[in-house]
Amino acid sequence: MLNYENKNRSNKMISFKHPIVIMMMAASLVSCSKYEVKSAKTESSPQPTKTATSAKKPNILWLFVEDISPDLANDGQTLVHTPNLDALAKKGTKFTNTIMPAPVCSALRSAIMTGMMQTTLGVHNHHSARTKESEFYLPEHIKTVPELFKKAGYFTFNSGKDDYNFSYDRKDLYEGDYLVHPLYGKSGVPIDWNARKNKKQPFFGQIQLKGGKHIFSSKFKDKVKFPIDRSKITLPPYYPNDPVVVEQWGRYLESLQITDREVGDIIQRLKDDGELENTLVFFFADHGTRFLRHKQFLYEGGIKVPFIAYWKGNPQVVTPGNRDELISGLDISATSLAVAGIDIPDYFEGKNLFSGKYKAKDYVISARDRCDFTIDRIRSVRSERFKYIRNFFPERSGMQPSYRDEWELTNVTRKLYTDGKLNKIQAKHFLPTREPEELYDLENDPYEIFNLAKDPAFSTALIEHRNILTKWIKETDDKGQYPEREESLKLMLGIWGATAINPEFDLLRAKYPDLAGSQYYLKNELFKKIENSPNN
Repeated sequence: MLNYENKNRSNKMISFKHPIVIMMMAASLVSCSKYEVKSAKTESSPQPTKTATSAKKPNILWLFVEDISPDLANDGQTLVHTPNLDALAKKGTKFTNTIMPAPVCSALRSAIMTGMMQTTLGVHNHHSARTKESEFYLPEHIKTVPELFKKAGYFTFNSGKDDYNFSYDRKDLYEGDYLVHPLYGKSGVPIDWNARKNKKQPFFGQIQLKGGKHIFSSKFKDKVKFPIDRSKITLPPYYPNDPVVVEQWGRYLESLQITDREVGDIIQRLKDDGELENTLVFFFADHGTRFLRHKQFLYEGGIKVPFIAYWKGNPQVVTPGNRDELISGLDISATSLAVAGIDIPDYFEGKNLFSGKYKAKDYVISARDRCDFTIDRIRSVRSERFKYIRNFFPERSGMQPSYRDEWELTNVTRKLYTDGKLNKIQAKHFLPTREPEELYDLENDPYEIFNLAKDPAFSTALIEHRNILTKWIKETDDKGQYPEREESLKLMLGIWGATAINPEFDLLRAKYPDLAGSQYYLKNELFKKIENSPNN
C-alpha cells in the first residue's frame, strides 16, 4: 500500500482548494492488481448474477460523453444547472475518483473496448489504423466488449463515433448503418434499443454525447437555456483571467447543461418504452475538458472524469450514495460484462465494481502518446495522495505544435505568454522544455502546481511511484517505448504536412519527398454511409 504520514509534507506547500474542483481528477487507469483479474463467476456479486441469469437479462446502456471533467452541480459546481444528472447521482452510485487510461478519445476508447491498456495492445497512438495501408488488427483471442455481448445474445449498438485505433469489421461489433471517414474512422448512424426486431432481446448500447464539443455547434447559443454569468466564473489558477478564456470556460459550463437535458431525454425515452426498470445506465466521459493542459495531458484535468451508475429497478446492486475509492476507467468494461452474467476475460484489466470482493486500486496508470501529428510520450502513476508524471521527451514543450493552434483560446493565451503577461504558474505549460519527472501532493496541491520531484522531503514517494512505473512498463511491454509503424506516421505526415515538425518525421520526408501535405484533402472528405440494417 502507498501510505505516507503527514510528517513528509513540505512546509512550503500551499493549499489550493478551488471552488470548481473540476479538473481535479481526470486521472487514469491500470490497477496494480491487473494480473489477478478473475472471471465474472468469481467477481460478480450475488445479486447481479441472479439478475443476469434470470429469464430477463439486464440491459446495459453507456452514455459516453466527450470532453468534460467533474464540473456538474453534484460535483459542487454552483454555476451550472444539471438537475437530471443530479437526480441520477442521488438515486444511483456516484464514483468520485475515476481515472481514465488516456487523455484523448481514440486511445481511451480503444482501451475501454478491449478492457486493456492501449499501450499493451499497441493501439495507443491517436487516429491510427484508419487506412488500408495503416490497418492493424487485434490478436485473434482479443474480443471487444460489444463482441462479447453479441456472443451472449445481446443486441448491440453504438449511436455516434467509434474512434478505435485498430481495424475491424463493424458488423462484428454493432448493428445499424454507419458512416466512415479516412481520418476520423467509423460512426454509428443514430439508433437505439427500438431498432431491435425482438423487443425481448436484451441490449448493450452506447449513445455518444457531444459534451464539451457542443460549443463548436452553429446552434450552440440557441441551445443555452440558462446562461452562465461570466462575472462569477473563477478559473483554475493556471489559466489567465482573460475575457476570451473566461468566455470559453463559460461556454464549457453551458455545454454541461445541454448535456444534462440530453440525458434527461434519454432517461424519459427508456421510461416511456418500458426499458428503464431493467436497464443499468452508466454516465461517464472519455477524458477531461478540451482546454490547454487538460485534454491530451495527464494532469487531473485530462484524466479524471465524472462517472455515475444508475439502475432504477435494482438499487440492491447500484446502491444510492458516493463511492470515493480510486477506480480505473477499465472497471466500467469489466463491470458491464459481470452484471450481464458474462465471464470477464482473463486479459481484462478492470474489476467488477459491484462485486462484494472489489478492492480500491492502490494506483492507476495513464498514458499519452502521439496525438495526430504531435509526437509525445508521457506516463503517470496516480495513487490516492500523489500523482507521478514521467515526461519521456522533456526537451519538447507542452505547447509544441498541435491541432489546437488554430483556436482563438490558444492564440490569445500564447500571445499573453510571449508578451510576458502570464505569471509563473500560467506560463509553465508554454516553457520550451519540461521537467523529466513531476510529483504532486494532491491533498495539498489539487491543481498540480508545485512539482515536488526534487524536494528531499518527498524522495520516498518519488522513488516508490517511479519504481511502480518502471515495473509496469517492463511487465506490460509498454508499446510506447518502440518507434511507431511507418504506415501510421505516413498518414499523419501526408495529412498535416509542414506542421508535423517532430524529428520522427525526418526519415519519412527523405524517403517520400512528395508526401508531406499531399493527403490533406482526406481531412475534409465527407463521411461515407455504409448500410448494415439490424438483423435480429
